[in-house]
Amino acid sequence: MLNIKNGLVLYGPQMEPTKANILIEDNQIVEVSPHASGGKEINANGCIVSPSLINSHVHSGDSVVKDIGDGKSIETIVKPPHGLKHQLLANADPQEIINSMRGSLQEMLDTGTTTLIDFREGGLNGVSLLKEAGENIPLRKMILGRHDSFFKTFPQPVTSDVKDEIRKSTLKILASTDGVGLSGFGEINDDIVDLITATCTSAGKLSAIHVAEYQEVQQNSVDLTGKTEVQRALEADFDILIHATCPLNKDLDLISESGKSVVCCPRSNGALSVGIPPVKDMWDKGINLLLGTDNLMFNSPNMFREMEYTLKVTRGCYQKYFPPVEVLKMATVNAGQALNLNIGCIEEGMLADIMIVEQLSNNPILSLINRTESKNIIGLMTDGNLVYLR
Repeated sequence: MLNIKNGLVLYGPQMEPTKANILIEDNQIVEVSPHASGGKEINANGCIVSPSLINSHVHSGDSVVKDIGDGKSIETIVKPPHGLKHQLLANADPQEIINSMRGSLQEMLDTGTTTLIDFREGGLNGVSLLKEAGENIPLRKMILGRHDSFFKTFPQPVTSDVKDEIRKSTLKILASTDGVGLSGFGEINDDIVDLITATCTSAGKLSAIHVAEYQEVQQNSVDLTGKTEVQRALEADFDILIHATCPLNKDLDLISESGKSVVCCPRSNGALSVGIPPVKDMWDKGINLLLGTDNLMFNSPNMFREMEYTLKVTRGCYQKYFPPVEVLKMATVNAGQALNLNIGCIEEGMLADIMIVEQLSNNPILSLINRTESKNIIGLMTDGNLVYLR
């Protein structure tokens, strides 16, 4: 049993600052109150006690090609299968990829992240690289994979043999992962997409896809099918949409009505010059928003940097106030709910994924978002187990 004492706890789904102790037993939070007693004590005096961070979209394999291709178009850099990153990854030494990923995973722990959702390219081999890189690193790694056969050119209409092949390929991926993560509609047929998402649903696994990342893919989708990428993703019943940076028509209303979650990746969108996600518009419509650092070619996996950029660029774009707690919730509470994980929130019954951080200003939320560096993280815990205590 552990007792985190005397900290300023960001309590409950609304992250209300509360002076309290946190009693932890068998990996779970059993009591949050000023009077909670017992167990081995951790003194959090002068510290903020917050849920640890959830990075809801990252391509960790791209750690091996940091800062390559700056200034080139998004299609040139990342469009599969012949984008610059795919060429470089195909020619990279597997051990070098593993070592680079391991460094990025460690950086996540050092900056308060204990859960990540990784879009894994490279089929089953790509999955195995991440698993090897993550050995003995106590991060909760949710892997969304993809199979090379998804991107083949199939005859139309799709035959029963093709359907069987796609189902089998999807099940092979799902046997080693938490779901499927697709690059986008530009590289895959809608009938194939429907088979993949249906197979994920039947297996109780997640499905996610990049949509509306930039204006051109949206317009191409409308020209080709009469529907936006967002419409197509919702009709295919994906669980999570990545980006939605450039919504068209009634896209945001449709997402809101569907109850699906959106992962915003503002630093990546900015680096690629494709726009800034309409965070406030989505929030105003009640869309559940998550946050991810996306492609490690362009960004560090530091969620504090992602939160600060998100808050300030959103206020700058809208020229209006945006509540900082809503950005912190994107990296904690909202993600835990979207992923059906018992994390992201400090209250009784939740798993103890917690960080203890020096309070650097009188506003605890802004202290975290604007000012926290890795050196300010005093302690980190996942599943009730201490990762480090400095």
